[in-house]
Amino acid sequence: MALGTVAVVILLAARPLWAATPTTTNLRALPPDFLLSCATSAYQVEGAWNEDGKGESVWDNFTHKYPERVAGGETGDVACDSYHKYKEDVRMIKETGFTMYRFSLSWTRILPTGFNHTVNQKGVDYYHRLIDELLANGIQPMITLFHWDLPQPLQDLGGWTNPDMPDYFRDFADIAFREYGDKVKWWYTINEPEMLSLRAYGETTYAPGLGDHGVSDYLSTHHMLRGHAKVYRHYQSVYKPKQQGKVSLTNAVFYMKPLNASSPEDQAAAERANQFAFGMYTQPIYSTKGDYPQLVRERVDHNSKLEGRNTSRLPSFTAQEIEELKGSSDFFGLNHYLSLLVTSGTPEPNPSIYRDAGVTLPGFKLYAEGLRHLLNLIKTEYGNPPVFIAESGWVDSSEFNDTIRVEYYHNYLEQVLLAIHEDGCNVIGYTAWSLMDNFEWSRGYTLKFGLWHVDFNSTERTRKMKLSAHYFKKLTETRELPSIPFSI
Repeated sequence: MALGTVAVVILLAARPLWAATPTTTNLRALPPDFLLSCATSAYQVEGAWNEDGKGESVWDNFTHKYPERVAGGETGDVACDSYHKYKEDVRMIKETGFTMYRFSLSWTRILPTGFNHTVNQKGVDYYHRLIDELLANGIQPMITLFHWDLPQPLQDLGGWTNPDMPDYFRDFADIAFREYGDKVKWWYTINEPEMLSLRAYGETTYAPGLGDHGVSDYLSTHHMLRGHAKVYRHYQSVYKPKQQGKVSLTNAVFYMKPLNASSPEDQAAAERANQFAFGMYTQPIYSTKGDYPQLVRERVDHNSKLEGRNTSRLPSFTAQEIEELKGSSDFFGLNHYLSLLVTSGTPEPNPSIYRDAGVTLPGFKLYAEGLRHLLNLIKTEYGNPPVFIAESGWVDSSEFNDTIRVEYYHNYLEQVLLAIHEDGCNVIGYTAWSLMDNFEWSRGYTLKFGLWHVDFNSTERTRKMKLSAHYFKKLTETRELPSIPFSI
């Protein structure tokens, strides 16, 4: 999860996008084949940052070099110590009742330099042990290949602004598919390219912290999309015939409410924001047309020309790349946490994606109905593809009695079920972020998203169930939303 400065935006529906169909179905019941999962990512939980041959990632470098950019000067050097405590993590997943676990691979644990000529067998073996432990406990592994911890040697070459990065990424993915593909049937290529490009390349908040507004964020977006397509096509041609897995990527999607719902200017701003965020990352993959939205292309090209540039700050796909991207997903991976407020404006800095879109984002709100709007938007725009909600959750500072988080999950899951039962949205699963409290990027250990409490003052990193974990335990047992207020 990335929580802090608002980074991506989504279209407001001035009125409901759905037409509810009367049904006799129990609206609180999960469909029989609906999957419930929880999630973590490697840098946020594993620790062991320099053990057993692991190389340096951009987050290792960033937190050590710029401690002032992380709350409390914290690092993920130890984090939840999941590298050593993975069996306990699996026990927690099973005790909570989940039958699926989404986690990511540390690129530098497997390829210490980032390049495929040097493979760290101890890193490869670690993930085999984790996967085998999950399967032995009836839990399906769902792997994210890249969750923001790029190898530092690759960042030294420009990271995702380097046009060769998609090839390096395909090389890494090939090793993962070859090693684990017989046991893993669900894959995400890249987690939230929207957030990474904006926060790490356009801003200085996340590693590597380039702060190159309106330039490197577009470059990194472009090459991450190219990288996703290369990996997807490689899996389809080499591994799909035998392994029969599914591959997607996750998109960070926020439902956007105009600051003034009766303002035509704010409504238009919301539509522009939709094109720059949601459309720029999903139209190339899920539409029949492909490529970036026309409005995005026109506005960035126009502003680039006004700035005296000979070429647009937004790169162009080749005809072949457009075709490779179209349809390069077996399902829609949706990350959703909250809704944002948007208004028209010409914000600084110049250039920036916000200025190109002509929007400012003054705040956020929790609005569970926004998730239902988004699911219907995906259904309408992209032909109702299977949607797996790959991350969703909220913070609660309470160590164990996290009633705010329980209410959040209840309200948002309720809207998911309404979208399924009344609107016919093809939602196949929901993932809670996160299994346990962890390192939350620039916010360090100050934000608590976990279903399980972790004592970071203990060398043992002791874990204990919170009320929200009990809520999911009840949900997985009954396959029906527990009543609120919830207690044990």
